[in-house]
Amino acid sequence: MEMWKESQIRQLTFAKGIDTAFPILLNFAKNIGFNFCGISITSPERSSFKPLHINNYPRTWNQQYEEKSYEEIDPVISHCNRSMLPIIWKEEIFSNIPGLWEKLQDQGLKHGWSQSFHHEESGLCSILSLARPHCSISPLELYEHFGYMFYVTSHLSELFARTLPMRSSRNRQARLSPREIEVLKLCASGKTAYETARILNLSERTVNYHVQNMIVKLNVCNKISAVIAAAKAGII
Repeated sequence: MEMWKESQIRQLTFAKGIDTAFPILLNFAKNIGFNFCGISITSPERSSFKPLHINNYPRTWNQQYEEKSYEEIDPVISHCNRSMLPIIWKEEIFSNIPGLWEKLQDQGLKHGWSQSFHHEESGLCSILSLARPHCSISPLELYEHFGYMFYVTSHLSELFARTLPMRSSRNRQARLSPREIEVLKLCASGKTAYETARILNLSERTVNYHVQNMIVKLNVCNKISAVIAAAKAGII
């Protein structure tokens, strides 16, 4: 790793907030040939959460983006909200809203890419974007800088999450596996562990293992409580 990258990662690690982290990221962006850098932190799971946006994009672009609520139709944001794979800004992904692509070009945000990180504990989605007015982004660039981008977005999520109140466990959606949901549905219908094992072609021991996992994930004390909690949460 180049010395300047190592130095900036160290600075970023000791940054105490997003405001102090952003100048470091902007410097990094310029070092690798990008004119613009943007941070966006949202939380689909927190209804009262006010999104955070910090960037050095042209002021006119920021004004248009906010006034016309482009965030609601931006395909880059849509991708980042559901995936942590990087996305390169290309004309084809804006095919349904060509006007937005044209406005990006007009503002000098012609070539860009975004990386997101989903912070499970807080429900935050952090997005780091880099852009420039010239020169398309090569696969080699993506490969060389992906690790840094992913680390940065995860670190930003952690920094910001520390400033938020903890969510109660009741507000967190338990993530059950497809097999656990199958077992839970059979439990809800009154099937015993033996009957469930026969239906799913499993051993009774495996069924009980899944039941115990569900009890832990749903933060309840027994199988009946697990069924009730899952029903309330809309899992079954």
